[in-house]
Amino acid sequence: MKIFVLNGPNLNMLGIREPDVYGKGTYEELCAEIRAYAEAQGIELEIYQSNYEGELVEIIHKAYYGKADGIVINPAAYTHTSIALLDAVKSVNIPTVEVHISDVSAREAFRQQSYIRAACVATVAGKGFDGYIEAMQILENKAKE
Repeated sequence: MKIFVLNGPNLNMLGIREPDVYGKGTYEELCAEIRAYAEAQGIELEIYQSNYEGELVEIIHKAYYGKADGIVINPAAYTHTSIALLDAVKSVNIPTVEVHISDVSAREAFRQQSYIRAACVATVAGKGFDGYIEAMQILENKAKE
């Protein structure tokens, strides 16, 4: 199984940015946890982070051409603004799980809207770094169906 993990804007600032919301773990620690799980499960993994919407669209296209079996995406602020990411996920038809470190449903009103959710098989939110592992497990189970 091959999974692409995509992270949107400001996630490279984990550990610095609002630790009361996102925790004290760094982006490097998040990636290490994801890699350790993937290795233990025999999952081929590609992890990306970009602060640029167009680059994230390109990476979604790369997942298609790279024959990915699933995508885990934390679009961050683009969750609430990006129809381009929604259209990219719809265009590649790869099972995708939306993930958020914080519980976006308990935050500001503008965070209640997720455009990308319409193209995702599931959403995992409010589980910290463990949410990424749960998202990968959802994709593993979907592949077994």
